[in-house]
Amino acid sequence: MEKPSTPTSSSTCSTPGKPKWVLPYRTENLREHYSIGRKLGQGQFGTTYLCTHKPTAQNYACKSIPKRKLLCREDYEDVWREIQIMHHLSEQQHVVRIRGAYEDPYCVHLVMELCEGGELFDRIVKKGHYSEKEAAKLIKTIVGVVEGCHSLGVMHRDLKPENFLFLSVEEDAALKATDFGLSAFYKPGEYFSDVVGSPYYVAPEVLRKYYGPEADVWSAGIILYILLSGVPPFSAETEKGIFRQILQGKLDFDSAPWPSISDSAKDLIRKMLERNPKRRLTAHEVLCHPWIVDDRIAPDKPLDSAVLSRLKHFSAMNKLKKMALRVIAERLSEEEIGGLKELFRMIDTDNSGTITFDELKEGLKRVGSELMESEIKDLMDAADIDNSGTIDYGEFLAATLHLNKLETEENLVSAFAFFDKDSSGYITIDELQAACKEFGLSDLHLDEMIKEIDQDNDGQIDYAEFATMMKKGNGGVGRRTMRRTINLGDAFGLTSNGGAVNLV
Repeated sequence: MEKPSTPTSSSTCSTPGKPKWVLPYRTENLREHYSIGRKLGQGQFGTTYLCTHKPTAQNYACKSIPKRKLLCREDYEDVWREIQIMHHLSEQQHVVRIRGAYEDPYCVHLVMELCEGGELFDRIVKKGHYSEKEAAKLIKTIVGVVEGCHSLGVMHRDLKPENFLFLSVEEDAALKATDFGLSAFYKPGEYFSDVVGSPYYVAPEVLRKYYGPEADVWSAGIILYILLSGVPPFSAETEKGIFRQILQGKLDFDSAPWPSISDSAKDLIRKMLERNPKRRLTAHEVLCHPWIVDDRIAPDKPLDSAVLSRLKHFSAMNKLKKMALRVIAERLSEEEIGGLKELFRMIDTDNSGTITFDELKEGLKRVGSELMESEIKDLMDAADIDNSGTIDYGEFLAATLHLNKLETEENLVSAFAFFDKDSSGYITIDELQAACKEFGLSDLHLDEMIKEIDQDNDGQIDYAEFATMMKKGNGGVGRRTMRRTINLGDAFGLTSNGGAVNLV
């Protein structure tokens, strides 16, 4: 299979001039923390190198983007959006995780998880094509990434085998999506007109300049066709010829190896490569297709939207964990919370800076939720801790912050220090009462809460107990407590007082 040409894009630089910096803050020098090694790969805009974290000797990949290749303001904004989207998707198992971003006068550097197994593209070339069982496993991962992106309000817009990397050289290594340089945040019902992507994989509606997230499913369908046959379904001598085939060409299921491939596989490809995006399968419907499903058992339902799943999780947390999440949310960088800002804007349809019950109900409905009003009201009460009747941006951040942000020790240490005012190494009931007062909360049931977290029964919370509580799935609160707090309403976590983040 011939390597496709570089991504196509009809977008032009409309803003004259360009800024000096991509990141809205200055960073330390990359080489103070990392030593740079051999070249791993070359993309259209950046070069990826092996890099080693000096204090830990841990290896990572570093994508360095020369600023001389960023020709205008839009190019700078694209790089900044790529960084935000990678942080936003960091919970996804099959997405390459970003460790951090650095910038100097000449380059922007993205330090990421190292995938040493090479591109999916190269494995296809080496194999020729995959067995149906192998292809089903890979496409399940790829479409799972698509479903995860869409649930978080992100379109990838450049899905292709070169943008999936294997974690190691092992045959059964995990597959990870990378290169979100063309990705975009979107709202349900919003359409895009800029032609971006890579020629073989671009959907017909993208070429017609009116498209939404369905275009990602088309690209995944092209990948599936290639996995099974070793060649793209629509090809020609020129880019223009490829586009003509995408718009008008017929799928070839007659040439080898298609006669020996199952009707079920061909049925799935036809439904993923349906030219009418309204009739095309969604990512979740692909995952429910009989050819994909393991042991004939389909997934129960599509992934909850990020807003819904995180609100559900937040509603089960105790007061201390909610306050701690607010502390952590307020110290996160703009790049780490950029995606949550976009989710907030998606729901805050009147741009008031607060989310009402009706806006939350409509927002969840737009992303496929079928919750009853009473359930939505419980979630609203969980996030609206100051009982103002609305969710402000600070409350929303705390309630939808993904818990992998807790994995960094510095965030846990910082949150613990916020409560441990006298730096004794313990959080006492007096310090909890003071924190509640600072957040504008009642201090009901603090003694019960300490008992739940205090594993050695000394009447106070040390750092190890605090960290255990923060990392535990439900914050140390059982189902009984969750029901009680939902009914109480006024016993949920935190308020918009005390240094709330303003939405800009």
